Amino acid sequence: MRDVWKRIGWTAVFATAMAYVEAAVVVYLRGLLNVTNATARLDGYVNVEIGREAATLVMLAAVGWLAGKTWRARAAYAAFAFGVWDIGYYAWLKMLINWPESFLSPDVLFLIPVRWTGPVLAPVLISVWMCVTAVLALRRLERKQALGFTPLRVAAVLLGGLLALGVFMSDALLALNAGQPDWNLLPAGDFRWGWFLPALLLMAVPSLAAVWPDKIKSNKSLEVHHGN
Repeated sequence: MRDVWKRIGWTAVFATAMAYVEAAVVVYLRGLLNVTNATARLDGYVNVEIGREAATLVMLAAVGWLAGKTWRARAAYAAFAFGVWDIGYYAWLKMLINWPESFLSPDVLFLIPVRWTGPVLAPVLISVWMCVTAVLALRRLERKQALGFTPLRVAAVLLGGLLALGVFMSDALLALNAGQPDWNLLPAGDFRWGWFLPALLLMAVPSLAAVWPDKIKSNKSLEVHHGN
C-alpha cells in the first residue's frame, strides 16, 4: 500500500499545481477580456479556450496513465487527478481573487461541446465523489480484490453521468434548440437541483458500493483438545 499512497500523493501534487495554472489563466482572462461569472464571451479566443480545455483533459488522462499499471488503476488515477484539479482550481481562485463568494456562486464550467453552467457546489460534489471512489478503488486493486462493477451498477453510473451533463448544458441546449444565435452568451437560468441530486446519487451509490472495502474476516484457529 505504501507505493499506492506515494503515487496518490504525487498525483495530488501534480493536480494541485495544475489547478494553480488553470486559476491563473482564468484570472488573466477576467482581467484582459472582462469575462464575468455568468458569461464566457471570449470573442476570437473561443477556439483557443476550447483547445486549452481539451489539452487539460489530455494532461489529466496522461498523468493517470503514468501513475497506474493497469487500465483500471489508470482510470482511477485519472479520475482522482481530475477531482483534485477541480477542487484545487476553486481553492486557488478563492485565494487569488476572493472568488467564489459562496458555494452557490454561478460559474461557466466548460465549453465543450457547448457551455456548461452551474453553481460551484455542483462540480465540487462530483469531484469529491470522484476522489473518494478512485482512492477506494486503488486500495482494492492493490489488495488484488476485484472491483464490484456489475452491468447494473455501470448502467446506473452512466445514466447518472448523462443526466448530470444534461443539467449542466441544459441552458445552452435549450437556447440553441430555440434558434437563439447568442445561446452561448445568455445568462444562466436557475440550476436544476431536482435533477442534479438524483443524478449524483445514481453515480455515487453504485460506484461506492463497487469499491467499498470488504469486511476483514478473522480466521480463528481451531483448538484441539486432547483427552477429557
